Amino acid sequence: MTSIVTNASAISALSTLRSISSNMETTQAHISSGLKVGAAKDNAAYWSIATTMKSDDRALSSVQDALGLAAAKTDTAYNGLDTTIDIVSTIKAKLTAAREPGADKDKINKELTELKNQIVSTAQSSSFSGENWLYNATGSTGTKTMVGSFTRSTTGVSIGTISFDASKSVIVDKVAANNGALTKGVAGYNAAGTSANFFLINASSSTAATTGTEVTISSGTSDSSVEQMVSAVDTMLQGLTDVASQLGAINSRIDTQNGFVKDLRDTITKGVGRLVDADMNEESTKLKALQTQQQLGIQALSIANSSADSVLSLFR
Repeated sequence: MTSIVTNASAISALSTLRSISSNMETTQAHISSGLKVGAAKDNAAYWSIATTMKSDDRALSSVQDALGLAAAKTDTAYNGLDTTIDIVSTIKAKLTAAREPGADKDKINKELTELKNQIVSTAQSSSFSGENWLYNATGSTGTKTMVGSFTRSTTGVSIGTISFDASKSVIVDKVAANNGALTKGVAGYNAAGTSANFFLINASSSTAATTGTEVTISSGTSDSSVEQMVSAVDTMLQGLTDVASQLGAINSRIDTQNGFVKDLRDTITKGVGRLVDADMNEESTKLKALQTQQQLGIQALSIANSSADSVLSLFR
């Protein structure tokens, strides 16, 4: 049956052409954006997962920045401590030299004074982003908390931290001298086992003075007192070494965590890519096939439309 009112062939060909055009638009969108899932309507489940993981990746980026800041703080404190350890070791050597018979103790004391001044200068300079873990002039020392991780679980998200008790790393405390590693009194012993308390640096603390005597010598200083000073300085040196070891361990942990966060972000990026990225080889092949189908669909529609022309010949 041939009808001039309803052309079933043309309707079928037009429907097919519309479907091909719709598929072409989708494929072209994939190619232009590089995504096969660019919106929730494309694949709600994959889009939801990808959106959440992208949000987590941005949070991890902030964690990575925070770890960089934490590393800078610990590096600053460690470098200051390392320099101080070298200076205190030199002071210990100078005091040992002062024990030698005939040593010029007055000249050695001048060297000690300059070395102690250098310690104070080093401690004051060991500051990063307004935080100084070696020099306290405000009474604000305490536990320092640094962002270390971001974790998602079935119950929600949580932020992990790395903590360090900065009160242990203070070497010069002008508020309470007894809280500073080199400003508090430390017991020193001589060969006879007699002890006396000494502090290396006079901090002139504002609230609590230390007990003991400043490490300083003169021509009248006895060999016994020098021995006690050497013993006290050695104890201070051991304390500084312990704190530097703790800082080094925390710094190593921060570096390890930073590397892990970098790898985790790379893994998340690849995982999200597997869910939403378009396969460009596949999409380009599909587009070529659709273009061919579109041309054939146009020809089919043209043939279907021309079938009504044969009716005119019946009326000639």
